Order: sequence, then structure tokens, then C-alpha cells
Amino acid sequence: MRAILVAVVILLPSLLVPGVRDDAPQIMVLIALACAVLTFSEYSTVYPSLVEFRDAPPFNRIRYLSLFMTLFFLSALVRGQTDPSGLTMFMEALGGIVGLALDFPYSPVRLVLLSLPEGTPVEQLASVRTSAGMAYFISLMAITFFYLILKLKNWPSRSGAFNVWINLPTFDPTAGGDVVNRLNRDARVNLALGFLLPFLIPAIGKAATSLFGEAAISEPQTLIWMVSLWAFLPLSLFMRGIAMSRVADMITEMRKRTSEPITARPQAFVT
Repeated sequence: MRAILVAVVILLPSLLVPGVRDDAPQIMVLIALACAVLTFSEYSTVYPSLVEFRDAPPFNRIRYLSLFMTLFFLSALVRGQTDPSGLTMFMEALGGIVGLALDFPYSPVRLVLLSLPEGTPVEQLASVRTSAGMAYFISLMAITFFYLILKLKNWPSRSGAFNVWINLPTFDPTAGGDVVNRLNRDARVNLALGFLLPFLIPAIGKAATSLFGEAAISEPQTLIWMVSLWAFLPLSLFMRGIAMSRVADMITEMRKRTSEPITARPQAFVT
């Protein structure tokens, strides 16, 4: 089921956006099959390799839902340009309000608009503002929801015993140094990258536009995936940093409990 859901979210823009190129669906099907096979192998084997926090829900579920909602919303916006409906008009109105609210000086949404080529039509600017604003808003809501679960539900303690090796397969606890210090250091690095990426990706996209042309705004699927990844990658890094900091706190608490002296029990008096 996880493999099927991953394939669906990758094929979602190709299924919803009309008028795609003839070779685009075949390429997306191949990518979806590869990701589905990877997901199936990760969750069906005992020894993990890439997927983190696979036994600590709802970490990956929140990331999946945020990516699904972003792709669905952006695909519906593009579809509404040629095949409008009540749903697409409502999404366009809602996204326009959110995009205008987040389009202030030095904001990530404003940087996305500034990265577009000169002479971009006003309609295209409004569409990109709506897409970027809604994608960024969905990411902010996902981070807030994950943080509330971490605080209110005491994540990941409620999901059972936490195995560092299974949930953090790319982290080697025996590489040297204190595990808690390394986890906190990696958490700070992920949080810093998650904060900087929304500002760095538009600059990288502008450089790519100067090299490969204006495909980012002329091809609907390219625009959908670029805006979705622009919002999803910082979200993943933020959540990973928060989760690693939480794991470090759990290890510290466990050390404190194990190092506390055992108080002598009072002797029972037999009368």
C-alpha cells in the first residue's frame, strides 16, 4: 500500500494536468515504479538503508500528506487554467489570498517571484505567486502539526520502543564522539539548511533558467515540481532536525534515569 501511494503522488501531476508532452507520462511512470520498488523494499526488509523514522509514525505520513496536498493543489491550479470548475476556482481564490499575504519584502515567496525572468507576463506572475504561497503555507502547517504532535503526544514514545538503528539508518552511533552531541549538531545543521533553502533554491532556479531557458515557467509540470520541491525539501530538513533533537533529549533522559542512585527500600517488620 505504501508503494502504491508513493507511485500515485508522483503520477499525480501527469494525471491531473492536461496537454502534457507525449514522452512525459512514460518518464513519470518509470520514476514512479522506481520509487515504488524502493519504498516496498525499504518497508518489507528488516535491515533499513535510506528511509528514516519508518517505525516512528506519523513522521513520514506528515511528509507524504504535505507533498500530496501541494502537488494536488498546484495541479488543480494548472488544470483550472484550461478546464475551470468550482473546485479549481475556489483553490485559485484561496491560493491568491495566501500568496498575497506571504508576498512581503525579503520573504521566500517574493524571492521566487524575483527569480523569474524579466518580461514575465502579469498573469504568469500571479499564478507563480499563488502556487508558491500555497505550497509554503502547506509546509508551515505541516511543521506546526508535527511540532504539536511532538509536544502533546510525546512523540515518538507513544509509538513504542524507539530503535535508533532502524529509524536513523544513515546515522552511525559508533562513528566517534558522544551520540547526544552529534545528534544535536546534526539537528542544528538540518534546521539551518531548512531555514536557508527557501532563499537559496530561487537563486539556483534563476541560474538554471539562464542555462536551460524558460522551461520552468513554460512547462506546467516543471513549474509544479520545482515549486513543490522548493517547499518540501525545507520541510523535510526542519522535521528531521526537530526529530533528531527529540531523540537526543530522549537519550539524555534515559541516561539520567539510569545514573540515579537506587534508594534503599525500608525493611519490613514482622510482628
